Amino acid sequence: MGNLAKIREISVRYNISARTLRYYEDMGLIESTRNDDYAYRLYDEAAIKRLEQILILRRLNISIKDIKRIFSTAGSKVVLDVLEKKVDDIDEEVSLLHELKKIVLEFIDQIRRLDFERETDVKLLYDKAKDIEAQITNVDYNGNPAKIDRFFEVTEKLNDKVPDIIIVRIPKFRAVTSGAMSFEDVFGKFQMWQEAHNDFFKPIIFDAPDFLCENNGQLEWIWRIKDEITAADVAPYEIIEHTGGLYAAAVSIDGDDESGNKVLEKIQKWLEKTNFVIDDNRAISVHMIYTDEEIRKGLGYHQQNFYAPVKLKNGI
Repeated sequence: MGNLAKIREISVRYNISARTLRYYEDMGLIESTRNDDYAYRLYDEAAIKRLEQILILRRLNISIKDIKRIFSTAGSKVVLDVLEKKVDDIDEEVSLLHELKKIVLEFIDQIRRLDFERETDVKLLYDKAKDIEAQITNVDYNGNPAKIDRFFEVTEKLNDKVPDIIIVRIPKFRAVTSGAMSFEDVFGKFQMWQEAHNDFFKPIIFDAPDFLCENNGQLEWIWRIKDEITAADVAPYEIIEHTGGLYAAAVSIDGDDESGNKVLEKIQKWLEKTNFVIDDNRAISVHMIYTDEEIRKGLGYHQQNFYAPVKLKNGI
């Protein structure tokens, strides 16, 4: 195989998942080679150099859509435009945070002058809060009634950077599973088998028929199958009954490890404010929301859902 590198070697060398490598290929950012005699994806020196460039840009939080623009245009104009826009975004966020800090400090001063902390009864605290709300809404706040409007504008812009998270219940479903496999085998022989049997599958949610789960360095790829499919049809793989259940779901619009890890961190922080906790007995799963290639082209990027299994804190 000459100087070609296997997907596992690339994954270990650059500390990225095979799923992310596959995603970069799907988006047309890098290319691998694979022939009928060798199921695994292989990467040449040019692909590895391109991957290094992608990883640097992703560290700068450059979107996949903008990375595609950079790679598809000769010269430095586009990359300079993208990086200058990133500096503007950072400046705006820093400015918003400073402004939010100032507003919060003013709120603290207002509340202290109203002796808010002296109330201990919950009912009185509620009444006091309503009283403060009325004062802030109807009376100049430190001589400037626009402060409250600006407060909502600032927080809304900052909150745009946090993914919406919802609790969803996924019903039980019948599926074929790859079983726990290495990165190479899942995106090698199992993917080749799956691509040859596309007529077997049906959607779980949206138009995505599959979930990809990672556990202890291995992957399991689960595809929901049609009712008429039998065990003989999916051999040498197995049919399972997926338990479904409650999940905290959030969208990553760039679909790789960098954005995925941020989404999972925010799901965890969001759960800390609820009566739910992660259910460690089930795996975190991901899937691409839209499998329709025309939709993907229209978006310019993949939308990927993360599903973190959850349960109530009391164990129910």
